[in-house]
Formats: sequence, C-alpha cells, structure tokens
Amino acid sequence: MSTENEGTAVPPAPSAPPVPVETPAASAQTAAPEGGAPTAPIPAVPPSAPGAPEQAPALAEQSAYASAGAGQGADPYGQGTGAPGSAAEAGWPPPPPATPSYADGGGSGADAWGSSYQQPAPKPKNGRGGLVAAILVAALVAGGVGGGIGYSLAKNNDNSTDSTTVSAPSRSGSVKRASGTVANVAAKALPSTVTIEAQSTSGEGGTGTGFVFDTQGHILTNNHVVADAVDGGKLTATFPNGKKYNAEVVGHAQGYDVAVIKLKNAPSDLKPLALGDSDKVAVGDSTIAIGAPFGLSNTVTTGIISAKNRPVASSDGSSSSKASYMSALQTDASINPGNSGGPLLDEQGAVIGINSAIQSTSSGGLGGTSQSGSIGLGFAIPINQAKNVAQQLIKTGKPVYPVIGASVSLEEGTGGAKITEQGASGSDAVTSGGPADKAGLKPGDVITKLDDQVIDSGPTLIGEIWTHQPNDTVKLTYTRDGKTHTVDVTLGQREGDS
Repeated sequence: MSTENEGTAVPPAPSAPPVPVETPAASAQTAAPEGGAPTAPIPAVPPSAPGAPEQAPALAEQSAYASAGAGQGADPYGQGTGAPGSAAEAGWPPPPPATPSYADGGGSGADAWGSSYQQPAPKPKNGRGGLVAAILVAALVAGGVGGGIGYSLAKNNDNSTDSTTVSAPSRSGSVKRASGTVANVAAKALPSTVTIEAQSTSGEGGTGTGFVFDTQGHILTNNHVVADAVDGGKLTATFPNGKKYNAEVVGHAQGYDVAVIKLKNAPSDLKPLALGDSDKVAVGDSTIAIGAPFGLSNTVTTGIISAKNRPVASSDGSSSSKASYMSALQTDASINPGNSGGPLLDEQGAVIGINSAIQSTSSGGLGGTSQSGSIGLGFAIPINQAKNVAQQLIKTGKPVYPVIGASVSLEEGTGGAKITEQGASGSDAVTSGGPADKAGLKPGDVITKLDDQVIDSGPTLIGEIWTHQPNDTVKLTYTRDGKTHTVDVTLGQREGDS
C-alpha cells in the first residue's frame, strides 16, 4: 500500500539504523506545493512491504507532511556522506541524501549513519517526491489550520410573522454514561489534552496536539509539531477550558518523531493520561483519537486497530527535515492535519499510541487547501516506544538510538536488508568491533528477519531495531551464499540526531 506521499511509487526509506550508500539507481522525484501545516503524505509501498496489499497502485497527487514528498531512494534524515537510495547504516542517524529527500532528485552522495551530517540543499517547502519504498512513507499530520474551512449561515427572516418555533420538551436530571462508552472516555481524557501552537522566529508554524505526561507539566507530542519553535520560536499549549500556557521544548527526537515540552507556570492540578501497553494491542481493538484536525481543537474520532507493526517513514519535505521511522499502529479512526501528537486511546481510555501520520489520495484538503484529509489510514507511534523516548528526553534532553553497526541497501527487490559491499564515504560496510561485526555478519549478507518480524528492506529493519533499546539482544536471520543462518546480536547505541 502507499501512504500520503505524492505521485509515483516510492522505494523504501530508511526505517532503522541503516545508512544510504551511493547508488546510481536513485531517481529524482517531482516537487509539489506544500500546504500550510506540517502534514506529510505517504508514498506508495511496494507489494513486498509487510501487510501491503498486492499490486498496490502508486497514489497520484498525494501531499507530503505539509504536502511535501520524499526523495526517492534517499534517507530524509541527513545521515552523512553516502548515496541516497542505496544503503544506510543500521545506526542513527541515516546519512543525508545528495539532494533533499522529498525533493526533486535522488543524487548520488549521502553520509553514513554516524558520520557528520551534511545539510541537504534547501528546497521549496512545497516540494514532493517519494521515499524509498519497501515501507510506508506516511504523511505526518501536524500543524496548521491548513486554510479556510468555509461555512455559510442562512439568514432567518426576522420580519416574518408566520414563523413558528417548536422546541423539544426539556428533561430534568443528568444523563449517565457507562465507563466503557466513548463519551465517558472522552470526558475523562479531554481535560488532559492540549492544542499546541508552534511558531518560528520568522513567523512560520502550525497547530498540533499533545497530552499531559506527568504532574510536573511535561507534555508529550510529535517532534514535527514543535520543530518550528525549537530554535527560539514561540510555543503555547491550550487546554479545553481555554487556559493557555507558554511552553518550552525539553527535548526532541527527529528519528522517533517524539518530543517533550514543558508548561511554564504549570497548574498544580494536572492529570496525566494513563498509559496502556501497546504490545498487547490486537487488530480489531477499538480506538479513540483526540486532536485538533485543521485547527478544530478537542475533536474526538473513533475506529479500530487496523494493523500492527506497520513500517512507516515520514518527513515534512523541508530542507532541514529528517525522516522519522516507526513500526506503527495503524488505525481507521479519522486523523487529519492537526491531530499529530494527540493520544490514540483504547476503549478504557489508556494511551496506546501517539497519532503521527496519515495516508491520503489527494493533495486537496478541507476548504480547498493543499493538505490532504483522512481516508481511514492513520498511523500512531506505539506508546511503549514513545514512553521510553520521552523519559530519556526528560532525563538528558537527547534521544538514544539502538544500532547494529552495518550499512544496508535501501533499494527494493533485495529480499531483505542487504549489507552493502562498502559503507558511506568509502568506509567499511560493517563497523569494526560493532554489534554486526561481533556477530560475524559480512557484506552481502541479507537480513530477512529480526526475531519473529519479517524484514523486507533496509528501512523496515530500521523501524524494527528502533522498537528496542541499546544492549537488547535480538536474533537476526540472514542468508549468505544461498544458505540461511541465525545469530544473536547485542545492539549498540548512538546518542542524538546529528
């Protein structure tokens, strides 16, 4: 299946610690205009991607995270010198493509994971393209009211003498709703959900959502919701009761698309939302999403869990943006631009995910904007992962990423995550003394499974590795010279996004 990324089918974007290595096969993508708020659409996913429908057609005119697309074959996370669309190191962050991902071209140079980040050339915010296939490249649904939502009011003829007003009989007493109803869950969760407005020093910004994480005033949200306010911008959080607080960014992780902000002069009566266990969620479970779609704060929608472990990569397409990778919870609850960062709840009201991305078939949005709307394919970061990232950000202000220390191909059709013959910038494909090296992995090996999860590409491997913690031991299944092998690998770590 394909996600809200524009136009032609896109190859897989790095979903785990891989790093793109130069490849002439990377092709350019066409730029397209972006809407007002950060909402990234998703490119087509190859039939080989886990859970992808057979022969899923590429979606035409899809808008990327704020209507920007992903550069085909490029790792939007500016990972170092190496070729976009070819390989990525199974570490963090992936190397930057020669041209900005979600931009016009695939280029040939990109840095390896772990090498210095080379800023890609600036690109228009409205540029679109495609992320490397093999995984879903989702549209980050963050900010921006995204254009006018038109409405008209019919005038009543006040001079009419034959108009009659009929009112329904009033009932005394309050209506009681059972604890398991959507109304009851919403009533308890809404007071702990905020609408976030982020604005850069240049005045650009958008609207997203967040929710109370603890009584100290920490709010959990998406990185792309607050990205504009990171460097000296303005950040506010408004509760449903109308109370607005200034806030500051405590820490943000572009790779995970998770951020923590803290309210200034936070009230003493904050009630954190209860966190559920996303590992125990099952397909078919009921879901409730809360957010501010197109600026409509405190909106509640419902659905079910449509799929689990859906590999998704997203980016807003801007020159400074890096891709985010997740093994997502998929839901058909209506999610639109502005829902990003909001809670995805189970039927008991516990948070099981953070709404982050959507797939859309059109670049047109509500009120004629360039943003796309929900077609019932939304993606959320599992709360178990987001919780660990949030705690790390609160503790140190920086994210930590697990790595395997190997460069893998980002091209589709490799039957898995293939370790390249050479790493980025001519470095070794397998880091000497790293986890993969210690496990005996070599260039040319094709990783096909991580524990019980099927790996169909380098990007999928990234997303799966990032569901773990450094020092976790995972079992990798790989093929070499036509024979299948398994080996235990203890994950290393990398700190920070750069």
